[in-house]
Amino acid sequence: MSRFAYVILGVSALALGACGTGEMDRTLSGAGIGAATGAVVGGPVGALVGAGAGGAAGAVTEADDVNLGEPVWQWDEFNQ
Repeated sequence: MSRFAYVILGVSALALGACGTGEMDRTLSGAGIGAATGAVVGGPVGALVGAGAGGAAGAVTEADDVNLGEPVWQWDEFNQ
């Protein structure tokens, strides 16, 4: 994979990890993550588009829409 693909995967992982349970939390974190990703990909215009898209996505999703299971740091293998 290219270096860019690794950056996108890392940002995506952080984005999913930053989602809150409240609508405002998801909206704000989605806007922030979208703006950061958009700025990397498309500069200032990309930041504006990314913030809008991320904020909208955070506003329309529910806390249970994305459930990746128990976080890694709570797995039994790491807590022995």
